[in-house]
Amino acid sequence: MILWLWLCWGFSTSAGQPDSELMARYLEEKLMADYSIMEQVARRVPRQAKFLQRLETRPRMSEFTVRSTIISRYAFTTVSCTMVNSGSEAREAVFEMQIPAAAFISNFTMSIGNKTYYGEVTGKEKKHSSDDKARYKKPPSPTDGRENGYETFKASVFIPRKMQAKFLLHYEELLQRRLGKYEYTVSIRPQQLVGRLRVEVNILENSGIVSLEVPPLRNSKHKGNGKVEGDVSPPPSTVVGHTKTLAKVTFNPSVVEQTRIARNGILGDFIIRYDVKRELSVGDVQILNGYFVHYFAPTDLPPLPKNVVFVLDSSASMVGTKLKQTKEALFTILQDLRPEDHFNIIGFSNRIKVWQQDRLVPVTPNNIRDAKKYIHNLSPTGGTNINGALQTGAKLLNDYIAQNDIDARTVSLIIFLTDGRPTVGETQSSKILSNTKDAIRDKFCLFTIGIGNDVDQKLLERMALENCGMTRHFQEDEDAASHLKGFYDEIGTPLLSDIRVDYPEDNVEQVTQNFFPNYFNGSEIIIAGKLINRTSDSLHVEVTASNSKKYILLKTDVAIDLPSRNDIRGVPGLEDGKGDKNYIERAWSYLTIKELLNSRLKSDDNQEKDYLTEKAKSMALTYNFVTPFTVLKMREAGLHSEPPQEDFISPSTNGIGEKLQSLQGHKAPPGIHRQQDKQRIKISKTSADGDPHFVIDFPSSKFSVCFNIDGEPGDILRLVSDHKESGVTVNGKLIGAPAPPNGHKKHRTYFSTITILSNKPERSYLEITPKRIILDDGERLLLSCDRSAVVRSSSLEVSISANSNITVTIRDTISFVILIHHYKKPAPYQRDHLGFYISNSKGLSSDSHGLLGQFLNHEVKLLQESLNTSRQQVGQNQTEALKPNPTNTLKVKGRLVPVVWKQRRIYNGQQEVDCWFAKNNADKLIDGSYKDYLASHPFDTGTSFGTINNV
Repeated sequence: MILWLWLCWGFSTSAGQPDSELMARYLEEKLMADYSIMEQVARRVPRQAKFLQRLETRPRMSEFTVRSTIISRYAFTTVSCTMVNSGSEAREAVFEMQIPAAAFISNFTMSIGNKTYYGEVTGKEKKHSSDDKARYKKPPSPTDGRENGYETFKASVFIPRKMQAKFLLHYEELLQRRLGKYEYTVSIRPQQLVGRLRVEVNILENSGIVSLEVPPLRNSKHKGNGKVEGDVSPPPSTVVGHTKTLAKVTFNPSVVEQTRIARNGILGDFIIRYDVKRELSVGDVQILNGYFVHYFAPTDLPPLPKNVVFVLDSSASMVGTKLKQTKEALFTILQDLRPEDHFNIIGFSNRIKVWQQDRLVPVTPNNIRDAKKYIHNLSPTGGTNINGALQTGAKLLNDYIAQNDIDARTVSLIIFLTDGRPTVGETQSSKILSNTKDAIRDKFCLFTIGIGNDVDQKLLERMALENCGMTRHFQEDEDAASHLKGFYDEIGTPLLSDIRVDYPEDNVEQVTQNFFPNYFNGSEIIIAGKLINRTSDSLHVEVTASNSKKYILLKTDVAIDLPSRNDIRGVPGLEDGKGDKNYIERAWSYLTIKELLNSRLKSDDNQEKDYLTEKAKSMALTYNFVTPFTVLKMREAGLHSEPPQEDFISPSTNGIGEKLQSLQGHKAPPGIHRQQDKQRIKISKTSADGDPHFVIDFPSSKFSVCFNIDGEPGDILRLVSDHKESGVTVNGKLIGAPAPPNGHKKHRTYFSTITILSNKPERSYLEITPKRIILDDGERLLLSCDRSAVVRSSSLEVSISANSNITVTIRDTISFVILIHHYKKPAPYQRDHLGFYISNSKGLSSDSHGLLGQFLNHEVKLLQESLNTSRQQVGQNQTEALKPNPTNTLKVKGRLVPVVWKQRRIYNGQQEVDCWFAKNNADKLIDGSYKDYLASHPFDTGTSFGTINNV
């Protein structure tokens, strides 16, 4: 035997192949041949395999399979594991699986020999029955040992000789968006090489999947890091395929490939990261069978300025690696602060050491340099005065807010880090919690970080929950520097504050949290609820928020009774299984239970705690979730029950009238009447629209004048020029199109872009096209024209009626309305374009100019004898009287202009206007000639001929 092993070793070495790989190949063949089904377990195996079996006394895992379906961020995961006892006596088998701490176990089943046991979720009892203790050595449950956001589920059973056991574990989770990506993780730690190992993940995202990536396997030391250094290629045997909305990822390593990764069977975490397409809109609202879920994660927003106080533990327990890594992380974080931010640093042990007394300092190169020196000089000594440090930090931030008149355009926060429990000053957790809450008073948020096993994580978690923050916990042996930097990156870029999401009260009930103090770049806000009135055609949604100097209102109507692209029936890889699941209803229940648990954690009232406990327990029992108040008990199935099957139970939408709808806000679904958007706007007739046709209304003279401008494609026309007085300029850019057949024109022109500039009281501009709007008042904001929204600042308001019009109001005294013209099936001579209307010109000065602006404060006389008496008013009721005398004369600033009577349609053809038409590009009607009104670029604010100014 020794000689044989030596020969094998020599052969493998000469072939350039490690002996472990040869053994792995042999194991792979034997596991596939001998352990595939129970009847084959007792087969005779070669002498070499028996030698390996003697070395391994525990049951061997012959199969480990994970199948998951993720539908709109909600993940259903099924883990299947088969263990074989090929020995001559009963042996203990331990099924162990790390699952995300945020996930809820929803089912567990196992078969041992010819007996099947199923899990039943029941209310948690103080004592377990003696029957359960006798049946299993260890009841299956998530253990208390957490590893940075993960829990370990463990089930221990005895497998009789020459038999197998099969385990099926189901759990569900709602994926959270961090740093711009959703991350789905499967722990692959079978503790041994597995004959058949497979992971299959199907993803369906109706919004569209982007940035799909599968990084290398992550081991426990880097868990939670979120970043991969070095090799970024997927694990071996990984296959990734996806379309616009559907993705399938499989990982199926052979035993040889497993050996190359890890000989002990601990492969690591299999990770999938992705994002979905999104824009600044009301978000992605999905409805199914009386439940809705709303995902809100806008993009293209400028960051809000921050006021941040870093409170760092420098007690004696931080000595060594922990303090060193904390300093490294802070050095990087300080470099990432923006010029508009303000900050300060507090180091604490038994003493509280403030870097800059009684103030927050701006971000400058000198301040960053001095802050790094202060952090570098922090030395570990003394005890841990958590209460004193938080009180000092809260007072520092409160005083700064009060003294500097900080408003909603900034976000204030404290980032608190410790590795221990309170040992100095106030040490009672309840007192620290109440003191902290009283000091912060809902004025800013507290974010907490715990390092190591000695930290009071429950205290840190509750402090963060009570003060609108988040918490993270890292192990001592992990890379604290990258963790700290990663956590800061999550909260370092606030984009919105005071976000509120509203739905009609008579249409919805049991809505989850709908007010959020802050929205951070790369994250996502999720709200869910139940519909009261299912007969309604639509659900109205409004989102209000603040962004720097602007107030934003986004709104839309989501169809309730229309078929949707999100219907998952017939989608490959998402076939129906046993038991239909409404994933939106389960997402609602998941969020509701999480909120009940958080509310209970924050409560100090025992009666309220009992109420929240019972409510959370009741809902968990309804949806079969294992929570802190429910437990999974195993029951033996009937004698003739089937063993657990590997069929994946995927969500289904089967049922009469059960339809799934989704609206990302891109377009209004057919049949939804936009009553708010289509309201008639009260504006004057003064406008430039169509080809382009100009209309000037003279209310005191009770008639209108019109003219055409036959410009060239690419021309930029000055419509309103009042830059020197009111500070307002409006320019319109022309786009060309072929002329209609048999027409007298060589081409048509339309307004493709309207630019509105204002420099009082501060500089800002709007660039409007039929598809999108750019608002820039020092911070750039991108808005889509097919979504209703309102953006308001101190001197400017932009109101969008989706696919209809945009109203721009400046200082409440100047208003413009821009109509959006869209063609579903445009003719060759038609183009999507804009129409410009003046609604309120009170704020424009008497010196305003431009093709329209020059007439706003001047009167025009109509010279015609027949109109001086009874026919003086020219309007619709005198149409027939004017036809016999079609030629008249206007007197404009001393110039005589021949005009003819015409009719024009404005407001998308909804209103007919009688007007006196001036020919030849408004010759003599306007000051100078048409070419005098050409701007050199869209932001040209020149107000007199030959003068060019730039904003």
